[in-house]
Amino acid sequence: MDLAEIWRVMRRRWYVLLPGLAVTAALTAAVYLLVPVEYRSQSTVTLLNSEKATVAFDGNPFLSTQASLTGMADGLARNLNSDDSVRDLKSLGITGKHEAKIADNAQGPFMWLSVTGTDPAAVLKSDGILTAYAEKRLLEFQTQQSVAPEAMIRMATIVPPQKPEAQTKARLQYLVMAGVLGFVLSLVATFFVEARRRPQQPGKHRPAPGEAVEPAEDSAAIADAGAGADASDTLRMTVAHPAGPGRGGSP
Repeated sequence: MDLAEIWRVMRRRWYVLLPGLAVTAALTAAVYLLVPVEYRSQSTVTLLNSEKATVAFDGNPFLSTQASLTGMADGLARNLNSDDSVRDLKSLGITGKHEAKIADNAQGPFMWLSVTGTDPAAVLKSDGILTAYAEKRLLEFQTQQSVAPEAMIRMATIVPPQKPEAQTKARLQYLVMAGVLGFVLSLVATFFVEARRRPQQPGKHRPAPGEAVEPAEDSAAIADAGAGADASDTLRMTVAHPAGPGRGGSP
């Protein structure tokens, strides 16, 4: 079936295709209205060496980077994503879904703290709460281990919570899925009706349920058999009554 035939079927069964497309449009509109747009705000923080560890660098913590800081950043991120931290953050007023992780392609102990939600103002506020809570948790870890204040790892905010940005990828995927699914089902229904209502080819008899089907005779075989019988009769007549001068004729 080529494109021209497909187009002819769609035109012929428009009364099936058009309602299907209308339902598809309604489904797509419902997805557009029911699936809200999500917004995301993100901040970037880094862990710094203690005051005691930076003495050799004239007190500049950015000149003293150790592998232990990256390990501490990973441990802190895991704690911020734990169930206990989720409960604490909700009690502090955070809304939406938060995430803490080591920054992609980071060359040091950099962390991304992000919050995703449907209210931009609430998302921005929640990201600020998450950033402050991360610094608090870092201090609590070291206090529990009785670390001296001058030997404690510190946290610095590199990028404060940013203005929330719309995350439209997931919503767009749902819209495309709804549109494609509705269109495909409309085409399937159209060709199903076409197959059921296409007129039967003439000369063919469809047996009723329960009717015995007798084998059909091959017309070509019958024609060949008839032609063979005529040739045999002609040959017998020629042998019995030969023609020609001086043979079987009158004197």
